[in-house]
Amino acid sequence: MNTQAPIDPKHSQAKPKGPHVEVYWHAVTYKTVILYIVLLTAIVGGALFLLFPDWTTWAMKKMNSAVNSPDNESLAITQTQAKFVNLDGKVQVKKVNSVRWVDADYKITLDKGDLVQTGSEGVARITFGDGTTYTVQSETMVTVEENTTGSNKPSSVAVSIQTGSVNLNTPNWSSPDSKAAVRVEEVNAQLSQNSRATVKNDPRNNEHEIVVASGSAEVQRGAEKIELAPWEKVSFPTGGTITKSNVLAPPSLVEPLNLAPIISENPKSFSVRFEWKPVEDAVSYTLRISATAMFTKMVKEARVSSPNAEINGLDAGDYFWNVTAVDAKKQSSEVSETFKFTVVAQGKAQEMVLEIGAPQLHGRVAEIVGRTEPGAALIINGQPVPNISPDGTFRHFTEPLDPGQHTIVVIGQNRRGGTAKQQVSIVVPK
Repeated sequence: MNTQAPIDPKHSQAKPKGPHVEVYWHAVTYKTVILYIVLLTAIVGGALFLLFPDWTTWAMKKMNSAVNSPDNESLAITQTQAKFVNLDGKVQVKKVNSVRWVDADYKITLDKGDLVQTGSEGVARITFGDGTTYTVQSETMVTVEENTTGSNKPSSVAVSIQTGSVNLNTPNWSSPDSKAAVRVEEVNAQLSQNSRATVKNDPRNNEHEIVVASGSAEVQRGAEKIELAPWEKVSFPTGGTITKSNVLAPPSLVEPLNLAPIISENPKSFSVRFEWKPVEDAVSYTLRISATAMFTKMVKEARVSSPNAEINGLDAGDYFWNVTAVDAKKQSSEVSETFKFTVVAQGKAQEMVLEIGAPQLHGRVAEIVGRTEPGAALIINGQPVPNISPDGTFRHFTEPLDPGQHTIVVIGQNRRGGTAKQQVSIVVPK
């Protein structure tokens, strides 16, 4: 049998003699095929829905869930994983599925079983999805023990300390059953919401302790449980008994106020006055001033016997300060709150224009409206004002303020080097 190429019906050709096979076809476009498939699917789907409405609804939900679940799951993981929010000095991470230490950065997320290690000048602050923060101090190694967080359910976060010191802060949780803990040796410390504590582990000298600064904590070893209130401490040597005692409270800072500007024509020779409230039983105090919030770059450190000190030699810039108290037994308190202040060099040119209106309160946030010179730079309570109109008008919202009276300080500098300062008072109701 012989075959030949297909014959186009549009062109008539002489029929070859002898046996042969003629092949004809009909062209169908992709669009027509797709239309038939969609029509057939709709007919089958409609029939199934009429015959089995419950099953069809369930199947559609499953399909929709299958399509959307990868993105939703990825988003949920991103929101609940722990991450670094502050890094200073040498900080390394070893993931649970890795044998290699890598330098920490802000892109790394932490999971259960991951190790974090800081060097001699390294400090890291880790925040979890529920708002709990762990500040890992220098020469410390910790393991992420728990990280169960998510919306509409209690969270549970924890780290264990192999060696070193960690400061723990808990927020106001949305669920009262949420938990945040630190584990040292065989002891577990669980903090309540709105609490602060410091946990230290020194296995070389067999010294372990937990100090509560605010809120409360429950310390448990085996069946033994101890409740801690503010400025109470437990010490527990390995194999020894747990001892509870009171500790020296840190001073309350007075001035410079947090985020306060200090303006001087010559900052280097200007003496900045530091003051704090005296602590009962304290015989001396240690004042620390740093260029970083983590106090890894110390600028000044002074030990004084009175609750105040005057320090000079500070260049223009941002600084952080805190104080510890020392009693007659040479026992130190925990570190006080850390305040930030800014030293500003006042220009010798003419003063700049700076007018401030009456502040408006929106909940706990103050709205500051005013006018300055076009092109000027403004700082309100230590925060730069990013949006100043071409005509010099501006509107700024502060960070949430605690209940009570506040002094809002506005400082500015124009292009000629002139400076200006204005203050307004506002009361945040409880």
